[in-house]
Amino acid sequence: MTINTAVLGWRQRSYRLLFDNHFRSGRRMETFWVSTALLSVVLLFLEPGGSALYFPGQEAIYLFFWAEVVFTAIFTLEYLLRLWCTPREQHYAFSFFGVVDLLTVLPLYIIWLFPHMTVEFVMLLRVLRILRVLRVLKLLRYMSEMGMIWRSIKLARHKLAMFFGFVAVVLCVFGGLMYAVEGGTGGFTSLAASVYWAVVTLTTVGYGDIVPHTPVGRLLTSVLILLGYSIIAVPTGILTAYMSQELQRNRERRNCEQCQRGGHETEALFCKYCGFALPLLSGKHRQK
Repeated sequence: MTINTAVLGWRQRSYRLLFDNHFRSGRRMETFWVSTALLSVVLLFLEPGGSALYFPGQEAIYLFFWAEVVFTAIFTLEYLLRLWCTPREQHYAFSFFGVVDLLTVLPLYIIWLFPHMTVEFVMLLRVLRILRVLRVLKLLRYMSEMGMIWRSIKLARHKLAMFFGFVAVVLCVFGGLMYAVEGGTGGFTSLAASVYWAVVTLTTVGYGDIVPHTPVGRLLTSVLILLGYSIIAVPTGILTAYMSQELQRNRERRNCEQCQRGGHETEALFCKYCGFALPLLSGKHRQK
């Protein structure tokens, strides 16, 4: 066996562990990375405030500091392995998860290379590590339920785009009207501030930081609030309709090989009519 053949074999094994969820080992490895990322995020919320993590002075802070060093080393190793074993045509480094993986390991290195940065910039890098929670999406993409939600969103994207386009027009119209009616007083100092007020009002949040003081302004506010209550459930209804269609398609695909009858739930293991074992959905629970 030549050195090149051995290296190729190791790259294939690494790729199977880090990317191929068709194997049990790959799913276990992905679960490990996600669990590690969640643990690092939990420790991030438990850390002392400010920039104390990078300038330790107490025993507890030292523990958090070295924990961050360990997590950064682990995620750096993972990122380098993914770069090494990914085929060139897949462009892992420029993918969404590749960028997320890179951003979550950079903060500690940047602070070590530039120790005299301002406290505000250090805090920004510290918060950047929260992006590690996005690694959970790697695990969600392997779940059939997540795939169903994603397919429903793709099918409904045109209707959702039309709806949000209509909402954007409504916000601009009411924001412009309020800016004209209030005459730049009461917080309506610009068109942008008026549109912000329209967003808060249409979503029925109502922070109260910008409020109208004229009778006409209050009338417009009442109309916008009622309009918000009327349309707030529209995107939910659209997604629910498409998700119901996806659920029905999944049931129709699960026909019993014994009695040839369908209509089974996606989680069902046995036919509800004859008790025969049902075939698994494609791409789900495949093990080698």
